[in-house]
Amino acid sequence: MVKPLAESDFILNKDGSIYHLNLKPGQVAETVIAVGDPERVQEISKHFDKVELRIRKREFVTHTGWFKGKRLSVISTGMGTDNVEIFITELDALFNVDFSTRLPKKKLTRLTIIRVGTSGGMQVSLPAGSLLASSFALGLDTLMAFYQLPQSREESSIAKVAKERLDLPFLPYCVQASENLLERFADLPQGITVTCPGFYGPQGRVVRISPRIPDMISKLSGLEVNPGFFSNFEMETAGYYAMGRLLGHDMLSLNAIVANRITNRFSDAPEKVVEKLISIVLKKI
Repeated sequence: MVKPLAESDFILNKDGSIYHLNLKPGQVAETVIAVGDPERVQEISKHFDKVELRIRKREFVTHTGWFKGKRLSVISTGMGTDNVEIFITELDALFNVDFSTRLPKKKLTRLTIIRVGTSGGMQVSLPAGSLLASSFALGLDTLMAFYQLPQSREESSIAKVAKERLDLPFLPYCVQASENLLERFADLPQGITVTCPGFYGPQGRVVRISPRIPDMISKLSGLEVNPGFFSNFEMETAGYYAMGRLLGHDMLSLNAIVANRITNRFSDAPEKVVEKLISIVLKKI
């Protein structure tokens, strides 16, 4: 017999909303655009024909509305795979857990989640201003050390190659994007995105502390693996892909390349690059 979820595990606020997102069932669409920056939510929902809901708690901002007859939600997560784990778990629960009985539903809802985020390219062929779809994501964080993540032989191979190349003291994880969503955005370049647990040292940046892997960019950018190459750095995609697989949702990460780590150039107008990506997503979603 399945037991109800414990109050300390499945936490609800006094108004019946879920703990971090501050949302109730029915307030989110089955198609979600996820962003890191809370300010970017408005930059997407301003294109909606109608916004029916605006809710904010901490870094989690939600706007739900309608765009050309389709119900959409835009939700911000903040930075890092730790926030992504909270976001995906609670988003899934809004559809697949009965809040009154605290029991998982027998009929599960499969969500479509598209990340719209900024990133730094590590290939000369991806200058600042480029757009990229993440075909795979390599997780250099430790989130999946706490879950049982099934990986294909191809995914495991990519992770092992990266471990050896970077001489890491742990085995990364690797997850492929939703093939259906990749096909929908097939006109965008694709690459293997590297998800890091930080912005500076974990991505090879130097301010006042030297990173342990100072040649990280050259080691990864020059490495070809089946089925492609390591294309860019960011901080969330692998967490999205892994949690999406574990919970049964379609997930795709789309990147606005605002910097190139090989040429050391940063975009003169990063907001325009992001707006270009937003326009493409809304047309294809």
